[in-house]
Amino acid sequence: MEEIKFTLSRRDFVRSVATVGAGAVLSSSVMGQEAAKEEKPQETPKTTPKPDDLKVAIIGAGSQGNNLVNNALKIEGIRFVAVCDIWAFNLNRQVKILKKFDHEAKPYADYQDMLATEKDLDAVIVASPDWVHAEHSIACMKAGLHVYCEKEMSNDLAKAKEMVLASRETKKLLQIGHQRRSNPRYHHALKMITKDKILGRITHCNGQWNRGTSQSDEIGWAKGADMDEASLKKYGYDTMQRFRNWRWFRQYSGGLIADLGSHQIDIYNWFLMTPPKTVIASGGLDYYKGREWYDNVLTIYEYATEAGPVRAYYQVLNTSSFGNLYETFLGDEGTMQISEDDTIGKIIKEPRAKKREWEDDSAELDKMGRSEISLKVGETLKAGGKKDAVVEQMVANLSKPPHQVHLENFFNAIRNGTPLSCPGEVGYETAVTVLAANDSIAKKGMVEFNPEQFKV
Repeated sequence: MEEIKFTLSRRDFVRSVATVGAGAVLSSSVMGQEAAKEEKPQETPKTTPKPDDLKVAIIGAGSQGNNLVNNALKIEGIRFVAVCDIWAFNLNRQVKILKKFDHEAKPYADYQDMLATEKDLDAVIVASPDWVHAEHSIACMKAGLHVYCEKEMSNDLAKAKEMVLASRETKKLLQIGHQRRSNPRYHHALKMITKDKILGRITHCNGQWNRGTSQSDEIGWAKGADMDEASLKKYGYDTMQRFRNWRWFRQYSGGLIADLGSHQIDIYNWFLMTPPKTVIASGGLDYYKGREWYDNVLTIYEYATEAGPVRAYYQVLNTSSFGNLYETFLGDEGTMQISEDDTIGKIIKEPRAKKREWEDDSAELDKMGRSEISLKVGETLKAGGKKDAVVEQMVANLSKPPHQVHLENFFNAIRNGTPLSCPGEVGYETAVTVLAANDSIAKKGMVEFNPEQFKV
């Protein structure tokens, strides 16, 4: 997203803060990739086509593709003209939804047919399974189109690197779907950590994404909606069960650590401003049957930051939802916990930490001798009662789903040259980081990174 420049003082900013804690600055509704709570398209008004609309297609009209379409429908100047999905059930559903909003999108089962036919496209959203992200994204960029590709950008690092190289060669934008990178709460949190030094020296991080069995059980399909055997085979699947539950299988996915963990481990890399030096991980398929990927992964990453070493713990579970999802940064002067879940978010000061001038204007609790501060984003008034444009921008984005803000950043980059929040190079660094955890589990030992591994 466009970097938010804070021209007002920190005291004035926090004085503006009025509801919902570091959580209000730092969190939002939960929007995970595969169990995303889809925005209802009925909430989006119909639009009339305009000559300067960006013409967009979607490849992959499953739950996440549908979620991205519903968020993109809220953005002015976007016109869907094509939908591609190998499964007729998804394809027809998405076309019908778009038609309700006067988007006459043509259906395609094969992306190659779509690219050969649709000559006026500007951009494509790729929300197909991870293992074909590279194939779809590279073909679209070589066809002259900008690409928004869901994460993990690929479950194969060689293919992920090819995606970045294709973006450079074609000079087409490649945005990877790590939506926290566009979230104003996370941008503000990073400023508090790096500019205000609110945590002092960070020494540790921890985070998690726990999901119970109700969110992790087998995904079925409507009776009579089976894809025929020849079509399944053509597109690389043996059965409908493997097609619908592709995240369980190594051919198609990087497993839990890529599917969920990459969202949050990406934040470790971003906030610590460096990729890790090592990772050691443990995990297993201990609960479910008939799957290939682990149902639990526990990791420890080691980082060498300018301030000193940092150890970062992360866990992802498919058997318990306790604690939901969050990231925590622990320093010698305080701890910050942040999340996309708007019930989670706070700063807890260490007793030794100096008092900041703006604390008098913040909601503060005392818990076991430590101050727990809740910061809240409201409206800041300048002298004379005028609203501050910077805070207005932040508040406007806070009211939007995280995926919408990330999509807006992508479309603004196409229109105005706005820097991408998560270009391919960033997505690649994250893919190297998270997929190494699987390597560590397989070898039952530590994996050391070479700094060159993160570069393309």
